[in-house]
Amino acid sequence: MKKRMGVLLIMKENSMKVMLEMSQGSKLSICQGDITKLDVDCIVNAANRSLLGGGGVDGAIHRAAGPGLLQECRTLHGCETGQAKITKGYNLKAAYVIHTVGPVYSGKPKDAELLADCYWNSLELAKEHGVRSIAFPAISTGVYGYPLKEAVPIAAETVWQWMKEHEGYAIEVILCGFDRQTCELYEEFLS
Repeated sequence: MKKRMGVLLIMKENSMKVMLEMSQGSKLSICQGDITKLDVDCIVNAANRSLLGGGGVDGAIHRAAGPGLLQECRTLHGCETGQAKITKGYNLKAAYVIHTVGPVYSGKPKDAELLADCYWNSLELAKEHGVRSIAFPAISTGVYGYPLKEAVPIAAETVWQWMKEHEGYAIEVILCGFDRQTCELYEEFLS
């Protein structure tokens, strides 16, 4: 991950810092701010298994999207850990919301596999729907207790591997951290 071309920008609220670019136009960026305010095709929701809203980023996305999101989520009948489902974005700038359920951290090797599945399966679903820009929160790092220092490398490496395996598909992937600490860890890992 050391020999990658990147363009550095000044980081401020909801601004991007491009960390990696691929020849076909794909980019991996970092953003600090509110994921619900990003102007992207799709945002990813770190959801619970019911998909009926909750705390943290899940609650923020449901509040910002409005009641239509909850109504559509009811028709999906939940989601298993590591899997992903898609809905409309409703009142968000994003046309779509991909809901994925991260693992509750237990310290077992299966946690890392399930967390990686969240990112991979979300990107697969995004591609199926023609998404060209997608933003991820730091999945499972809130109430699900996944340590940031373990979650960040899994997220960044999984996204990068997916981008390399789908080189013909140009997409901008944004790793959005609500706080500076998350963004600094992404930046440290990707530099």
